[in-house]
Amino acid sequence: MSTRDAWIEEGLRILAEQGAPGVRTDRIAARLGLTKGSFHHHFAGAPDFRRAVLGAFEERSAAALAGVVAEATDRSPADALALLGERATDLLDQPLETAVRAWAFQDDDARAAMARVDRARYEALEAMWTGLVDDPADARTAALLPHLVVIGATMALPAIDRADLSRLFDLLVRLVPYTDAEFGGTTAD
Repeated sequence: MSTRDAWIEEGLRILAEQGAPGVRTDRIAARLGLTKGSFHHHFAGAPDFRRAVLGAFEERSAAALAGVVAEATDRSPADALALLGERATDLLDQPLETAVRAWAFQDDDARAAMARVDRARYEALEAMWTGLVDDPADARTAALLPHLVVIGATMALPAIDRADLSRLFDLLVRLVPYTDAEFGGTTAD
């Protein structure tokens, strides 16, 4: 791992542990055993570093989503949603996302990064629902439920246990009213 990447990784760890106020050059330098000169060699100041940390958060979120979407690609829509239930906690680094969401209330860059992550997740959910319901408006609305569950889970205090979140997604999948013959007829039990 490059020194620049080490700075960013440590920034992500501190962000998850302490929130945005903890993302300070002196703290990160001390934890890494590096100098502030090393920081300035890799970043054009604190705003540049914060953008790099947010970029890494976005990349991780996008990679996790892409992995689940790729795995779901060859599945029926119902099986794709079931997979979402199985992988819900893989898509979410809860402490990190909670910190970024809190930061987004105070910082334009954090708000933009979180909005891009949310938009990508919502669009993936909508695509899954489009295969299950006939009306595109219903697909958009249905996609909101798991999307808002994730957002709520990241902001809940005390934090939602990963196992509880996974069980919640399993329950959501079981509540889907499949009406297409491909899914064995109507099953809203």
